[in-house]
Amino acid sequence: MDEKLRNEIVQRWQAKTPQRQIARALGVARTTVQHVIYRFERERSGQAPASPLPRPSRRPSSLDEHDAFIGKLLERYPNMTAVRVHEELRTRGFRGSYTMVRLRVQALRPQPTREPVVRFETSPGVQAQMDYSTYDLDFSEEGRRRVYLFSYVLSYSRRAYMRFVEAQDFTTTIREHVRAFAYLQGVAAVCVYDNMKVVVLRHDEDGPLYNPRFLAFATHYGFKPWACLPRRARTKGRVERKFDFVQKNLLNGRSFCNLAHLNEVSAWWLAQVADLRVHRETKQRPIDRYALERPHLVPLPAQPYDTAQVLYRIADVEGFVCYQQNYYSVPWRFIGQSLPLRITEKEVIIYSPAVAESARHRLFPRGTSQQRSVDRAHRPRDNAPEHLTLLRERFSELGTSARRFLDGVLRDQRYGKNQARRVLALLGTYARKDLLAALERAVRFGAYSAPAVERILAAQAKPKSVLEALADDDRRRLQPLLDEPVSPRSTAEYQQLCEDPNDHGQANEAKEAGSDDERRPDPDESAGLA
Repeated sequence: MDEKLRNEIVQRWQAKTPQRQIARALGVARTTVQHVIYRFERERSGQAPASPLPRPSRRPSSLDEHDAFIGKLLERYPNMTAVRVHEELRTRGFRGSYTMVRLRVQALRPQPTREPVVRFETSPGVQAQMDYSTYDLDFSEEGRRRVYLFSYVLSYSRRAYMRFVEAQDFTTTIREHVRAFAYLQGVAAVCVYDNMKVVVLRHDEDGPLYNPRFLAFATHYGFKPWACLPRRARTKGRVERKFDFVQKNLLNGRSFCNLAHLNEVSAWWLAQVADLRVHRETKQRPIDRYALERPHLVPLPAQPYDTAQVLYRIADVEGFVCYQQNYYSVPWRFIGQSLPLRITEKEVIIYSPAVAESARHRLFPRGTSQQRSVDRAHRPRDNAPEHLTLLRERFSELGTSARRFLDGVLRDQRYGKNQARRVLALLGTYARKDLLAALERAVRFGAYSAPAVERILAAQAKPKSVLEALADDDRRRLQPLLDEPVSPRSTAEYQQLCEDPNDHGQANEAKEAGSDDERRPDPDESAGLA
């Protein structure tokens, strides 16, 4: 170790800088700092010689004459391995062992210097940091499973919101942000993130390209996202160190029944341990510094951000929609139609094509599959005439060929109504025009069955994409508006949009002067017409 580094360590130690902070700032091991300080104190007290004893001289080696060559190789190729260096030396006549070369390369290879991290403090309410951490935990009821810790830390007070979740997707991230803001009763002006896809789509020459959906969320709460550079986790050290504290203080020595129990213990630990401990750097309790930071946080909006996920699903032939491999019933009259779903943390809300709520179910937990939530009111009642009337109405909407097919399938098939519903469900897979063409062909050849229609479609049509399915639904809902006649408006109303507003002021001046010229429109009247 050179004397310059020893002097720097001693100077910082005399300035009462903690050893851990000295090691981090100078990029050396903490044991190195301890050794220098220990030796310094012994020298000052007279318990050790002021200068180290001379080391015994190293014996000459056959590799000494190649030091300059090895140095040039490592300077030109910094990542060259000792194996390659040994190969190059053998071409120069060296006959020593590989171990000799490996040790010499270790001694001569330039050691990368770690860039010291400059700690900075922020004013109250200016910055927060957010990140996830992954843990594989053994639950007594659920077994071993992977969970993720969402953490949002206020940089000034070090007060944090934390919660263990099952995923790191967009919906979960937004929902936990909303909870964090409510828990802390405000929002920091800037929040620092790493390059998670929820926040940052990619980096280009102009900087990070943020996810527009996340920017809309940030705008709603009035904060600015700030993405740190790739592979620079130290930029958000406050939230990173929080994970180490959680591992050592919260998780170690505790067992948990399930995820809900883990979050109950975490909430207690946040309030009774993390908030009340004296922070090593600030020398204050986070809850006390939070009292100073709270007035500087951005106030919460009156209306919280809607964190529900909205998507579309097609009702299958049995009258169910599928979400995450679980099935939720819908009124059976919606079979074959694309329905909007609103997914909250605990519920699945299903809407009709006219966006009226038609079903509400409790959301199955993540990880379950092939479960069915059935509302008996959605099942067809044992009223054969009513079933037949609804089927005729649906097929009548499709046209003459569809009505003729329904009559034929009811006449020729024992379970004609079931096959008719099966045909209606094909509207979710194929375009309307393709299904109508298949029904027309089936009627022409007397093939009155659902399998016949399916074979015709498989041979002559292509299943539509999800976007095409949504486009069909939107077109059907907008068609009545497009067909509604629009009465023409007077051209005088449009002419006012082209007039110069300054002309109105000149007209008023002329009016006040008693001018008998043609009266221009009054500004108030123009505003009313516009």
